Parts: sequence; structure tokens; C-alpha cells
Amino acid sequence: QEEKKQLTLKVEELERKLETTSAQNIEFLQVIAKREESIHQCQLRLEEKSRECSSLARQLEMAIEDAKKQVEQSRERAISRERAAQSKLLDLETQLSRNKAELNQLRRSKDDAERRYESRLQDLKDRLEQSESTNRSMQNYVHFLKSSYDNVF
Repeated sequence: QEEKKQLTLKVEELERKLETTSAQNIEFLQVIAKREESIHQCQLRLEEKSRECSSLARQLEMAIEDAKKQVEQSRERAISRERAAQSKLLDLETQLSRNKAELNQLRRSKDDAERRYESRLQDLKDRLEQSESTNRSMQNYVHFLKSSYDNVF
């Protein structure tokens, strides 16, 4: 009976331990269930954030592509404007060169014309002086003839 009593005590003690262990198991199962739910929620949030990141990455790629296109277009416009400016500059330099040559030609022509006119003016002055001299000589001669006729008559 003593043995039975000890065995009964042991059985009761083991049953208490079993109940405690069962209670602990239930608590652990509840904790595990909460953690699994938390993990599941985290996985859902992670998937949502992954989709959001993918969407943002696509938007970023599209924005980068647009920016690249705009940069390329701007660069092409700048190159085009630079070429046009260089062409205009070359045209203006050519026109300036032509204008300078024409100006030099006009100056030479003007100088030539001035020399010719000066020469002609000098010729005309010389001829006028010669003509005046001849005129004076003739007037003197006429005066001499008048004096001579007056003396004779």
C-alpha cells in the first residue's frame, strides 16, 4: 500500500506536471499562432512594399528615360543652333571680307578719280590761266592798236 500510495503520489505529480506542460504547450501554441499571424501580416506588407517598390522603380526608369530623351533633344538642339551660328558666322565673315575688298576697291577708285579730277582741274586751271594770259595779250594788242590808230589819225 505504501508503494501504491507513492505511486499514486507520483502519478498525481506527473499528472500535475502533465497539466502544467499541457498549459505551457497551449500557451506556446498561442504564441506560435500569434507569431505566425504576425509573420503572415509582415509577409503581406512585404509583398505590398515589393509591389510598391517595383512600381516606383518602373516610374523611376520611365522618368530616367524621359530625362535622357530630353537631354538628348536639348543636346541636338544646341548642336543644331551651334552649327547654325557657325554657318552664320562664316557667312558674316565672308560678307565682311567681300565688303572690305569692295571698300578697298572703292577707295582705290575714289583715289584714282580724285587724282584724275585733280589733274583735270590743274589742266583746266592751266588752260584758264593760259586763256587769261592770251586774253590779256590780245587786250594789250588791241589797246596798242587803238593807241597806234589814234596816233596815226
